[in-house]
Amino acid sequence: MAKSLHETIAYPNLSFPYIMYTHTLYTSTPEGRGFNDLHWHEELQITLVTKGTLVIQVNGIDHELKTGQAILINKGILHVTTQLSHDGEYVSFNFPEKLLAFHAGSTMEENYVLPYTRSSFVSFVIAGNADWEKQVLDLLWDMRKVFNMKKGWGWEYEISIKTTQIWFILISNLSLPQEETRKHAKRQQERLQLMLSFIHQNYSNPITLQEIADAAHLSISECTRNFKKTVRMTPYEYLIKYRIKKSSELLVTTDDTVTEIACKVGFNHVNHFIQSFKKDQGKTPKDFRKFRSGMEKECT
Repeated sequence: MAKSLHETIAYPNLSFPYIMYTHTLYTSTPEGRGFNDLHWHEELQITLVTKGTLVIQVNGIDHELKTGQAILINKGILHVTTQLSHDGEYVSFNFPEKLLAFHAGSTMEENYVLPYTRSSFVSFVIAGNADWEKQVLDLLWDMRKVFNMKKGWGWEYEISIKTTQIWFILISNLSLPQEETRKHAKRQQERLQLMLSFIHQNYSNPITLQEIADAAHLSISECTRNFKKTVRMTPYEYLIKYRIKKSSELLVTTDDTVTEIACKVGFNHVNHFIQSFKKDQGKTPKDFRKFRSGMEKECT
């Protein structure tokens, strides 16, 4: 079954809705939406690169981050890490906006949270160039340390306080977008999500460009422009890439033949599948399966 673009985060403790994921090329701890997995969620996210370099695409814009740099991503925004160095690692802190508001209807919520989370603000790279950015990065490293240690008394308070500190520093240095920009960006986001969801739900079947456009009530030309602007590829290129992604999962988790997998992910001809897979992954499906099998044996 295809994954939904929308991620419902499984918090370890529902009474403290906060989670830190640690991602590498092949693992996500705890299990979640990891590398090269396009998605969005209702939570705010701050991603910190702890090793190597990565490229994270947010609403179609690529951001290259080095070790020690971070990015804040607003709630409801499509994002995916598309490149990660071989030994790279990054952590993502995910939390709901209500954590910053203290309580519903508070002055903090009305003046300092909702105006930002409900605006067209998309993301902000924290590169460490300014003193306030360095302060934010230091707090993120401290939070990572707390999450990785055995949880002591009051650790939830420590994380909450540091997160609120980070938020206050950030909004003190960010300006809000104009209202018209917000409405247009939201409409574009909603249309893109409709088209991507259609692809994710129907990738195993023959799909036409007209059907993808119809999912968002757009013309074919507008559909293509939307994809190129926000996903940086055509709808067909995205469809092929998504089919390759789903096939790589089947190659690792099943004993199905290459021909069977090609059919399951929507390729009519196995040769087209093999050529497309090699172009995307740098390996044939057969070699990819051997490589991943060897990687898993090394880990065990």
